[in-house]
This record gives sequence, C-alpha cells and structure tokens, in this order.
Amino acid sequence: MTLVIVTGGSGKLGRACIKDLLDHGYNVVNADVAPPAVDLCPFVQVNLTDLDRTIELLSGMEWYHNRGVDAVVHLAAVPMPGVVAISEVFGINTASTYNVFEAARRLGIRNVVWASSETLLGLPYKDPPPYLPVDEDYPARPETAYSLSKAVGEEIARQFCRWDPLLKIACLRFSNVMDPAEYGQFPSFDPEDRKFNLFGYIDARDGAQAVRLSLEADIKGAEVFVIANADTVSPTSSVELAQKYFPGVPFKRKISGHETLLSIDKARRVLGYSPKHSWRSAQK
Repeated sequence: MTLVIVTGGSGKLGRACIKDLLDHGYNVVNADVAPPAVDLCPFVQVNLTDLDRTIELLSGMEWYHNRGVDAVVHLAAVPMPGVVAISEVFGINTASTYNVFEAARRLGIRNVVWASSETLLGLPYKDPPPYLPVDEDYPARPETAYSLSKAVGEEIARQFCRWDPLLKIACLRFSNVMDPAEYGQFPSFDPEDRKFNLFGYIDARDGAQAVRLSLEADIKGAEVFVIANADTVSPTSSVELAQKYFPGVPFKRKISGHETLLSIDKARRVLGYSPKHSWRSAQK
C-alpha cells in the first residue's frame, strides 16, 4: 500500500484529502502544526520551516517500521493574506515549500503534489484578466505576499524538476475551498464580493479528487493545473457576470450557463479530473 504524507492534513482541504486517500486504499500520515479535530490516520506535529524536522518526517514513520514514504501531498501553509504579518506569510510559505521539496529530493521521493493557488491568475483583479475563462497559459500575476510565495513555490518546483528529470511536482492552483456545510450561504452571496476570484470555488471533496488523480498521473516535471468546480458560486449566468464585472474582456472560447470562469480544461485533459459536487445539487 502506498504511504503518503499529507502536510496540513488538519485543515479543510487536508481532511478531505486524507479521507479520500484512505477510501482509495492508501496509507496516510497527517503532518501539521495543529492536531486534527478527528483522528483519521497517524498524526505528527511538525514545523516544516525546519529542514531537519522535514527530512525526519519524510524519511518514514516509526509505526510503519521506518518504511519509505512513496509520495508527499504538501498543503501546509499560511492559507491566505491577512492572517499574519506579510513577511511571515511569505517566509513561512516559501521556507516550508522549499524544505518539503528539498527533503523529498534528498530522500528520492519523486511523487509530490503541492497546493499552489488561484491567486496567481491575477486575483483580486485590480487589473482585469487577459481573457476568460482564465487558465495556466499566461504568466503568473501575484498581487500579494501570499500569492508571491506561491509564485516562488512554482519556480522552485520547476528548478527541482530540471535538476531531476524523473521528479514529478503537480502544482494545483486551488480555488476557494468550500465544505458542503457552507453551501447554504451561496444564494445570498453578493456578486460584488465574489468577483475577486471570478466567482469560483472548489468543493473540498473535488479538491481531494484532484490531489489523488495528480498522485496517480503518469507525468514528469513541474505541471501547473487550475483546480475549481465546474460552475460558479452565482445563480447568474457566467456570461452575464463577465459582461457586468469585466466588460470588454474577451472570451478565449465559448462558455454556457453557470460554467466556471476558472478553466479546468487542462486538469480534465491531463488528470482526468471531473468535479462531482456542486452547491446547486446540495440546494435541491
């Protein structure tokens, strides 16, 4: 059975990832600074800004008799701007990402999935996006210390994979992670408050699906994927939203209905990703 370390496994997306991996037959260890609310798997409390501790973590757990770790899912991070001082956001996120990639490289772990961010698409769009739906094809546009830390992480991933052509690092640009319990508030969302990320979201369970598919994908190198749900958070059609809040921005391809403005075409094509959980279904 494949042994996967999930860093940040105590968080919203982390919990969903651990459950999904366990449901699909993986052995999982949760590594986080915060203990989990519910014990789903073995837990290690660790600060990933310490390289020695990170190497120790990825070298194998004692309760598995020091067996090798097969893969790493790195979700641990300061999750958004404004939580702590901006220098800490950048420092913690950048150092922990470097340490996980470096520890994996030293230990010969060549299957890494990492939580990048939709913010690299230009959020919160002080300047409008170049086209819709937005995708991975244009250069990153970090606007905060948080998104800058993610841009640096993607560059670290590219260089590590250049050093080792057999290494795989899937950089998943997750949209705003949501639990089903939060869907009741969706109909009351003010579109003005949600235009910051093109009205996007990702159900934690579909985020977990994307992580597992990335682990299983037969790819090499650093690959970036936008991960969002197939629809928006709004009852208004996507074309109407775009015309009102981003007038003049061209469409790269035709979209219909409530289709996401965060393109998941590459994730569908390369990973076989297919979102299963819409907030609209939960309202019925």
